[in-house]
Amino acid sequence: MVKVPVFILSGFLGSGKTTLLERLLVESEKRKLKSAVLMNEMGKTDTDGQMISEKSHQVEKLLDGCMCCNKKSEVVNCMETLLARKPDVLFIELTGVANPEEVVDSLTEPQIIDRVYVKKIITLIDAENILAYNSLFDSDRELVKTTRRQVEVGDFLIVNKIDLVSDSKKAKIEKFIKRLNPVAKTVFSTYSKVELDSLFNTAPSSIEHNRMRLKTNDHHHSFSRVKSITLSLSTQTRKKDIERFLKKWKPRLLRAKGYVHFENGTYLMQQAMKRVQWSRALFHGEPYIVLIGIDLHEHEIKEDWAQLVEKATVG
Repeated sequence: MVKVPVFILSGFLGSGKTTLLERLLVESEKRKLKSAVLMNEMGKTDTDGQMISEKSHQVEKLLDGCMCCNKKSEVVNCMETLLARKPDVLFIELTGVANPEEVVDSLTEPQIIDRVYVKKIITLIDAENILAYNSLFDSDRELVKTTRRQVEVGDFLIVNKIDLVSDSKKAKIEKFIKRLNPVAKTVFSTYSKVELDSLFNTAPSSIEHNRMRLKTNDHHHSFSRVKSITLSLSTQTRKKDIERFLKKWKPRLLRAKGYVHFENGTYLMQQAMKRVQWSRALFHGEPYIVLIGIDLHEHEIKEDWAQLVEKATVG
């Protein structure tokens, strides 16, 4: 099955995400790529959706909530609706207060995990205000953590509204970004005007070549720092063995989840930070565990997992 590449657009309120999305849709059309969009708005009013709908007929909207929080359960339904239309590329525009890695988590649900992969996490940064967030949100430390996290996990950082800041402030912004994320590509822009070839990861060649490159089924071509690794589990094991395995891959491991069969039934395992929770589930498919993290060493993780499974089989 060919997996559809997903671009996640992140960044705080007013940073220019919708403007960039418009440009990405125009670029997709130039490349003869059929695009689909999942938009998330915090309020009950769809302020940007109508404008985007005019540029892409494949649009699903989640209103009045954040898809990484109270709208998580609806993400899969929206994604299935969009995937049924067989897009070549899919864009997800997040609310300004969403953590991108939690959205990656949503894409690992059983119904869609084998149908999509994260191509890039693009984070837009408001040059005029980014350095002031720490003091502006002094009463809400979680919001400060969120705005920083958006920078930390981005693969491609766009410092927008650069025309509104001085050269000295620009230098401070560069230093701030490098401290949070020294490896991501960073560009400066106004009105989200950036060169898009590197985002699509295609050379300026024929349309058909572009289409085939984008429709690759190899997860290694995503180049996203936040990646998900799926581990199958063909034999029964113990909860403590799985928890020990997860602990080994911190701090790069952001979260993990999966469905595991035990003698007394099937359980949903969810790990976030230091906590691992197990709850009974009605899942009847093949058991699996998904690891989500930054710069995870896939080969080493899979080798370690294979050893755990082998010991469980022998035992």
